[in-house]
Amino acid sequence: MIKNLKITIVFDNYAYLPDFPVLWGFSAFIETDDHTILFDTGSNGRVLLQNMQRLGTDPKDADALFLSHPHWDHIGGLDSVLEVNSHLDIFLPSSFSRHLVRDLEHLAKHVTVMGKEPTEILPFCFSTGTMGEIGEQSLIIETERGLVVITGCAHPGVVHIAERAIALRQKPILLLMGGFHLMYSGEGEIASVIERLQELGVENVCPTHCSGDPAIAMFRDSFGDHFIQGGTGRVVTLQESSESSRHNAKNRSP
Repeated sequence: MIKNLKITIVFDNYAYLPDFPVLWGFSAFIETDDHTILFDTGSNGRVLLQNMQRLGTDPKDADALFLSHPHWDHIGGLDSVLEVNSHLDIFLPSSFSRHLVRDLEHLAKHVTVMGKEPTEILPFCFSTGTMGEIGEQSLIIETERGLVVITGCAHPGVVHIAERAIALRQKPILLLMGGFHLMYSGEGEIASVIERLQELGVENVCPTHCSGDPAIAMFRDSFGDHFIQGGTGRVVTLQESSESSRHNAKNRSP
């Protein structure tokens, strides 16, 4: 079970810290007890690497690259990452072009194509398996205090992703973060999503990227102290036996 976890948002179309560019896309740098995972690569490699340097995260430290789906705003920095770290294990969904997969096999340490079945990719780190028409996967990290679920765009529906994660590991979700793909949704639909996530027992949320301003505002109102503002530069930490910060999002801990 993972005891210590640090997630740094390194690319987003929102800025948590001042003076970071707000280009469309998403990427997060995830540090666990034993492994470091880069989740997606945003839309621009040069900006991604600049952001990572400013935030003290080094792509050379990553063991694995987890790609949620093949849309440009999540793989735009792929070449730049591989130029500085070719020793990555890449986990990508079967929705990727087989031609791109073939090319990546020559550029990275190893490439694993994920199918529809949920799979453990690293100790206590799981892919939901590909979901929806686009074939998107999300990342599940099993910690001592619950599940951390990270989504790229949540095209299959953020509720469906949460339901699958809970069904897979039979544990509650401590933190659900990433793009929730609600930017085109009306207030009623957003309210239904929030209600269902609360019914599922999702404790903390960090909606960003394609979640949309109205949805982010509604999540903030509904989750209160359990809402975590996203954006480039946001750092979320989970530490062993950190009961004092269990519910303190302002201290960057769920």
